[in-house]
Amino acid sequence: MKFGVFYEHQLPRPWEEDSEYRLIQDALDQIELADSLGIEYVWEVEHHFLEEYSHSSAPEVFLAAASQRTKNIRLGHGIVQTPAPFNHPARVAERVSMLDLVSGGRADFGTGESSSEAELGGFLVDPLEKRELWEEGLRVALRCMTESPFTGHHGKSVTMPPRNVVPKPRQKPHPPVWVACSRRDTILLAAQKAIGALAFAFVDPEEARQWVNDYYSTLANEGVPIGDAVNAQVACVTTFMCDKDEDTALERGLEGANFFGYSLAHYYVFGRHAPGTTDVWAEYQQRRAEHGFDPEAVAAAGANSERLGAKVVQGGLGGLRGAVGTPEQVRDYLRRYEECGVDQVIFCSQAGNNRHEHIMESLELFGREVLPEFKDRDEKATRDKAARLEPVIDQVMARKPASDHPPLPSEDYDFPAIPRAIADRSGSDDFHAWLDKFAEHSAAGDSELQNLLG
Repeated sequence: MKFGVFYEHQLPRPWEEDSEYRLIQDALDQIELADSLGIEYVWEVEHHFLEEYSHSSAPEVFLAAASQRTKNIRLGHGIVQTPAPFNHPARVAERVSMLDLVSGGRADFGTGESSSEAELGGFLVDPLEKRELWEEGLRVALRCMTESPFTGHHGKSVTMPPRNVVPKPRQKPHPPVWVACSRRDTILLAAQKAIGALAFAFVDPEEARQWVNDYYSTLANEGVPIGDAVNAQVACVTTFMCDKDEDTALERGLEGANFFGYSLAHYYVFGRHAPGTTDVWAEYQQRRAEHGFDPEAVAAAGANSERLGAKVVQGGLGGLRGAVGTPEQVRDYLRRYEECGVDQVIFCSQAGNNRHEHIMESLELFGREVLPEFKDRDEKATRDKAARLEPVIDQVMARKPASDHPPLPSEDYDFPAIPRAIADRSGSDDFHAWLDKFAEHSAAGDSELQNLLG
């Protein structure tokens, strides 16, 4: 099992002038440390207009910066919003490919569709159509990465003529593809499309076991690749803070972890938000218990718990805990995910007002006392899994229809420069002759070129 670190770039109010600057610089320091420790992935979201919950609207820029401060860690879009009103698929292909090039082939292409009114309404995306738009945007983006040239598309939200989209990614045929999942039906969708499942839901290992089983059985029986490669992986997110003293870990990690859950629910479930006005952190302080995100309840329940859980309840009140505890507790919790067949656990530490120095100390302790044994087991487990899945992947790839890569509209397809198109439409032989003469002089570097322009 592998590990990743996860960033929403949370920034609770009140804000100072340089709050966002310090937030981003601290995150880059944390990723540089994670890379040096041997943590394999960093995942960065794309969100828009979600004040306090996520100040991360340009993940490709942040991940490119991280690529220049790291050597080995994989750089995951967790996720790109692929419906065309958010991002034109050609631009997605260009940005992901460029990230793959500047990082030396370390990009992962996580995808999603959003579920918040802030974003869907902000970009005028119909919630009833977003799944269809996600798939269309993803298909076209992958074709732009792999076809030379892209042969064109005419669909519901994207119409684009043939063009050769450059640059192409370093990883062939394209970087590994994932989709954000929060329910069983999207886990099954990931398997049906033969892409990785990013389970952005706080679930206990024993619940994750069923998701893993469903994913791999669906992949074998129903998987048809949306891209040109299979990425058979299931990843789970957990809140995380590690310290040698359990009480210290709880004090440092629980409030931020539960703000993460509360602020997510504010935008996606129960909140009303006035842009630039609503103070989500203040509301969290006042209302967290009634909505089931009470760090005090989690701490109280932890005193009577034999092992960690993603969610805990004390006296009818609930909250998030996850991998918040001592190295021994965290190790036991993560072993349960490993035993259930989860391929990657992703740590969410940058949450609420969790302090940068505490996150750094937590990562260092994890890297020193917990990570090595998992890395030792992972090398053999990865080989065994590849051998076990090889015939399944062959069967899945055989189901991919040739029509996924349609031909050009005609064998001699081309497009003219705008002046040449004007000459075509006007039928002017003189204008064509002038353009031909211009081309000759331009190719020769002729000094008379300026006279032609003049």
